[in-house]
Amino acid sequence: MDREFLRRLIDTAAGREEADLVIRNVRVIDVFSGEIVPGDIAVTGGVIAGVGEYRGKTETDGGGRFAAPGLIDGHIHIESSYLCPEELGRLLVPHGGTTIIADPHEIVNVCGIRGLDYMMEAAKGTALDIRFMLPSCVPATPFEHAGAVIGAAEMAEPIQRENILGLGEFMDFPGVISAGDGVLDKLMTAKDAGKLIDGHSPGVTGKDLNAYVSAGILADHECSTVDAMRDRIARGMYVLLREGSACHDLRNLLPGVTKENSRRCLLCSDDRQPKTILHEGHIDNHLRVCVEMGIDPVTAVRMATLNAAECFRLYDRGAIAPGRRADIVLFDDLKDFRVHKVWCAGVLAAEEGRYLLPVVRADDSAVRGSVVLKDFSREKLRMHLKNSRVHAIGILPGGVVTEKKTVEVKLDGDGEFVFEPEKDVVKVAVVERHQGTGNVACGFLSGYGIRRGAVALSVAHDSHNIIAVGVSDAEIEAAVNALAAQNGGIVVVRDGKTVESMPMPIAGLMSDQSGEWVDARLDAIHTAAYEALGVHREVEPVMTLCFMSLAVIPELKLTDMGLFDVTQFRFIPVEAEEA
Repeated sequence: MDREFLRRLIDTAAGREEADLVIRNVRVIDVFSGEIVPGDIAVTGGVIAGVGEYRGKTETDGGGRFAAPGLIDGHIHIESSYLCPEELGRLLVPHGGTTIIADPHEIVNVCGIRGLDYMMEAAKGTALDIRFMLPSCVPATPFEHAGAVIGAAEMAEPIQRENILGLGEFMDFPGVISAGDGVLDKLMTAKDAGKLIDGHSPGVTGKDLNAYVSAGILADHECSTVDAMRDRIARGMYVLLREGSACHDLRNLLPGVTKENSRRCLLCSDDRQPKTILHEGHIDNHLRVCVEMGIDPVTAVRMATLNAAECFRLYDRGAIAPGRRADIVLFDDLKDFRVHKVWCAGVLAAEEGRYLLPVVRADDSAVRGSVVLKDFSREKLRMHLKNSRVHAIGILPGGVVTEKKTVEVKLDGDGEFVFEPEKDVVKVAVVERHQGTGNVACGFLSGYGIRRGAVALSVAHDSHNIIAVGVSDAEIEAAVNALAAQNGGIVVVRDGKTVESMPMPIAGLMSDQSGEWVDARLDAIHTAAYEALGVHREVEPVMTLCFMSLAVIPELKLTDMGLFDVTQFRFIPVEAEEA
């Protein structure tokens, strides 16, 4: 803000000069006082000059609607939408979203800092204000090969960037609690830069939680119970109430929100796929749930705006008040929260569900070509088992936690797996795709239901190697090769031929197509998985596989380095001991 603009803003606020824009006849939600105040909103140069009676060069009638600050999503992974940042912005802004706090953990695990560079450049192509957290855990664990290693030294430059608010969710909570040297180096990098540190501490309690919070970690989105939420608020943390496409915690936590603690509560999605956005919405959907669960509407709006702005030190927004950024949403009511119009920094960006501004795509060439296989062949899928009693990853429907099972499988004369449909056990493989190690690890998956063909993805949290499941080595080989040929994404194969697919050429994580296109492709993939391959209807065929290599979620997972027992925190052999 220069001196001349400051003078003009003051003159507009005082009524001496016409505003650039006046939004007349609205009921302003005052998130400071909790009141709803009738009046006009004056905007100059993208900043709110005042609420009251004003003249404007451009005037628009709000029709008595409710004017709220732009909605803020306190934690989201853009990559989990399978969309590029510009396209996600096109979908979110019509739902009242004007700011998101994005953690590009996925693409940085694949592409390193050049992935962050791409995301920050792409963020310029949307009216949605995308603020970034620098991923803190790359790789997420030492038990798999990622595409990059980001330590304190590599963080030194990007943490200083203006649009980087701080360190993203610090998933290595054991490292924080034990005060590990590498973790301390990362924490001090953020502290020395005067930046924030976001949290991730599922199941941490008591003195361990004290130790975690004492490191200066300000927030947590991993609460699933009211007790966990209260524990963190009592220690001065903000709690982000999550409602995404995969994790649904909002309804569990809202009974714990009170008049006294609501100022420490934010709203977030963590992940939000196109179908969820197109059919349910974004933070506007969170608001509907809040009111449905008995939360006062103004309190709910405050959780989605001012609380988030204050938590992440975005003091220029979060309220409709003089001097604040003119991010403004008009709602028809405070029950359904139907969005009429959205202004981003004073520019009308959406009306009646339509995004009004151009979508300008950034050059993504630096993050393409991320699927690099070395010497992959069917031979690498051979297991040469001597014992038919094996450990299997058991799927538990509705979540990402698995169980450790011991099952009997049929072997041929060479010790290779022979699929038996009645047993619901199939081979699963993880193929390293980043560093040319040639690593391929195989194990068994129970409860997926597949009876024919194979499914392969290049989205496998958190290192995003290729994960494939199928009834035979031939089908898995065909799926992996098809995936590599299309530069990542999702493929469904039957009888060695691709039945359905969705290329995701941006780091093997994101499509370069529209949200509607991605939604239609996912529908087709799900239909093929259920009808052509026989996957259990109660199992989400794509998202379930995405988490089968995440070696921080119990009980048993498979990485490119082998079968990992999360409970014992060590690799174990696929073959089990004789009963």
